[in-house]
Amino acid sequence: MSEFRSDFLRTVSERGYLHQCTDAPGLDARLAAGPVTAYIGFDCTADSLHVGSLLPIMLLRHLQKSGHKPIVLMGGGTTRIGDPSGKDEARKLLGDDDIDRNMAGIQKIFGKFLTFGDGPTDAVMVNNADWLSDLNYISFLRDFGRHFSVNRMLTFDSVKLRLEREQPLSFLEFNYMILQAYDFLELSRRFRCALQMGGSDQWGNIVNGVELGRRVDGAELFGLTAPLMTTASGAKMGKSAQGAVWLNAERLSDWDYWQFWRNTEDADVVRFLKLFTELPMDEIARLGALDGAEINDAKKILANEATRLARGAEAAELAAETARRTFEEGAAADTLPTITVPAAEFAAGIPAFALFVRAGLAASNGEARRLIKGGGARVNDRPVAGETEMLSAVMTVDGAIKLSAGRKRHVLVRAG
Repeated sequence: MSEFRSDFLRTVSERGYLHQCTDAPGLDARLAAGPVTAYIGFDCTADSLHVGSLLPIMLLRHLQKSGHKPIVLMGGGTTRIGDPSGKDEARKLLGDDDIDRNMAGIQKIFGKFLTFGDGPTDAVMVNNADWLSDLNYISFLRDFGRHFSVNRMLTFDSVKLRLEREQPLSFLEFNYMILQAYDFLELSRRFRCALQMGGSDQWGNIVNGVELGRRVDGAELFGLTAPLMTTASGAKMGKSAQGAVWLNAERLSDWDYWQFWRNTEDADVVRFLKLFTELPMDEIARLGALDGAEINDAKKILANEATRLARGAEAAELAAETARRTFEEGAAADTLPTITVPAAEFAAGIPAFALFVRAGLAASNGEARRLIKGGGARVNDRPVAGETEMLSAVMTVDGAIKLSAGRKRHVLVRAG
């Protein structure tokens, strides 16, 4: 937007990332004056992030492309506690081995989006266990606890909502916001980090960090949040009917990742093009003007661009070609998700409802039966005759049976 001098704030404002900022004019001036170091924290609760984390990742990418230095803070320490923000109940506490394994999986993602190295604007990855694990509790309380008002902490949404719903909030979780504030102070001291970013549910935690830095070190720190992502229909971003949409290919195939974006609701296409691709704004405006069946062209571009960023150009091109062959030519493209069944079992035949469950196209036998009865299940592009129809190796085409649930979900079944 024209009111910002810095490229970064201009970009995040016009593309829809900017929700709140502790001091927008001050941050804008600081960013316009030269490189600024900023961070976002990611706890290690699973071995991959899902697309709900894409927005903060894209914030770091835009920051770096605007000439500033991103820090990816791995929550090796804070994951041991669990962030209560946006949660209805306490997280399951993970052991050190689980946290280390999850961190290794998450780290793979960031190399796709950021350039790491030793240069002035190269990204760095830091683990907050480096300073949190060895804290002396009494010394920490004496030196930093006095800077936090419990009265104020009780007003933050992450705490208030849990209390209003009469849901338990442990003292362990209550400490999380203090440790996150301390992370900001440590990063300010170690890396001259001046900006913390995150989702809007992190606002209270971020403000605590800004104020702690000012009170303890007299540091001028800033906070910026992005809106929490939901789809136009109100669904939480990062989920699909089949479960979480993982960023790591080990957890979700390139094809399924591409399909997630291709299936975007019409009302979300322009917003997602702004947030999750790097297409120029005038091109997004052109795509946004499409209507009727042409909106599908915009969805394909969204799927191609989003997949290219997270999985690479080759994966995006292959998924797009698979979709073209599957939907436009009706072919059983060999790049579709594939399962194998024992050759003897495949030769004897498997009831259709059971095979749809094994292929992941239905969550249960009952769901598979309903899918078949409703006419939504197809085998080799023809309707399944009945829920107990035997599907066997004699039905293979080019070595596989193609199962379809609706128009957009397909799996190949081969003998193993």
